[in-house]
Amino acid sequence: MPRLNDKVVIITGAAGNLGRAVASRVQAQGGRMVLVERSGEHLKAAYGALKDSAQHWLASGVDMTDANAVSAMVDEAHRRFGRIDGLVNTVGGFRGGKPVHEADLAEWDFMYDINVRTALHACRAVIPYMLKSQSGRIVNVASRNAFQGSPHYAAYSAAKTAVLRLTESLAGELKTRGINVNCIVPGTIDTPQNREAMPRADFSTWVPPEDLAHVVAFLLSDEARSVTGAAVPVYGRS
Repeated sequence: MPRLNDKVVIITGAAGNLGRAVASRVQAQGGRMVLVERSGEHLKAAYGALKDSAQHWLASGVDMTDANAVSAMVDEAHRRFGRIDGLVNTVGGFRGGKPVHEADLAEWDFMYDINVRTALHACRAVIPYMLKSQSGRIVNVASRNAFQGSPHYAAYSAAKTAVLRLTESLAGELKTRGINVNCIVPGTIDTPQNREAMPRADFSTWVPPEDLAHVVAFLLSDEARSVTGAAVPVYGRS
């Protein structure tokens, strides 16, 4: 079983469904966590028991679309723990429903900001620290739509494709420096929100967040030292 003993892992979007599953897995494997969320209330509700822990830091009020705010958070994380071993970017969003010629251009900006810019800012902030230690693991979250565009969801598909290309480019740049960069590619994730949006779907074919967390934990671990630039499909049975 992969172990993360004493590794310091930054998890963005930590109060979300996938973020909580990843945090649970990292903690179970002995990792120390920087749990990042814009909403302090959501972070406290999810991790109130850890708020006074010396092994973890609840980094609330961080706007991941703001490069300066992200850099400040990463600097503080390094000051507190003296190292940054891993980064998991779970921040993201899904929106669509209209053809390209009818969709508001603001939707394209929003999809890029929440899916790409958030990951970009976090990667740029942690990489200098990882370069100093000549080690690190970065895991991004793409989507099945990164491989093939879907009608009425062009902005989302394009944004997730950008996440995939970002992952591959960073992996190529950093592979000789001890830093591995990969992404997971989920199918439909079994969340309360998705169940509400698609009540007639067969939920048994969807991917539980916990299953994705297992894959993320592997990619963060030393067992994945030879894996970089990968887009790991986790589709469930859909």
